[in-house]
Amino acid sequence: MLSLSLALTLAQPAQAQPANDPAPLSFTNTSEERRFHALVAELRCVMCQNQSLADSNAQIAHDLRREVLALMRQGKSDGEIKDFLVARYGEFVLYRPQVESKTWLLWFGPALLLLAGGFAVARIVHARSATTRSAKAGPADTRIDEEQEW
Repeated sequence: MLSLSLALTLAQPAQAQPANDPAPLSFTNTSEERRFHALVAELRCVMCQNQSLADSNAQIAHDLRREVLALMRQGKSDGEIKDFLVARYGEFVLYRPQVESKTWLLWFGPALLLLAGGFAVARIVHARSATTRSAKAGPADTRIDEEQEW
């Protein structure tokens, strides 16, 4: 009895493993396959966060790939498919979110930080060079005065 309960306890984690995609996707022609791969490469897996839909092995990624293919076969354009997924999962699903007022910081924030950092470095260098110049000028003037005889 004890060995049976131990075996069941050890077998439970094995049953909880994510299932692989049972049937690979089949495409009707090469242009459909190219369009599909280009589209899923631009979409982010909502679970993995840093993988594209094409690269992810999460179960939701398998489901979303099937959903994308079904929408393609319904005659939806790439923009309509992206809009459908954005409505469902938010802007996060896009690797390249649209430039809107709420995404300006995302698009232009790195450039602003780079400019601010460059400005700060330029001010520091200018301040140090001014300090160095004034330090060199001070002792030189006193030395000239000491060398002169009156």
